[in-house]
Amino acid sequence: QVQLVESGGGLVQAGGSLRLSCAASGSIFSIGAMGWYRQAPGKQRDLVATITSGGTTDYADSVKGRFTISRDNAKNTVSLQMNSLKPEDTAVYYCNAAARARWSSEFLNYWGQGTQVTVSS
Repeated sequence: QVQLVESGGGLVQAGGSLRLSCAASGSIFSIGAMGWYRQAPGKQRDLVATITSGGTTDYADSVKGRFTISRDNAKNTVSLQMNSLKPEDTAVYYCNAAARARWSSEFLNYWGQGTQVTVSS
């Protein structure tokens, strides 16, 4: 199995910054793309940012220029630096990874448990 554990959520005022981190552990053979998604109350889970194993990034239009995704392939971690936060960024943020376990021949999609980010106005 592969586990993803997020950290770094919390309460911040509008205009502030937070950094989310996610660590993958378990019987990992390889990790492909990693990313962050978020889900606000009553809404669907939406893509925030993704990063490939080679470092290619992609962002939702709503966070471009404010959020930066990065990863450390040696440590199996992915981070999300969030600056200039807005109240509309309030959501539960989920880490996601496409990973191949040692006992498997295919990449499966894994999710973390989520971390709450609340931005007050």
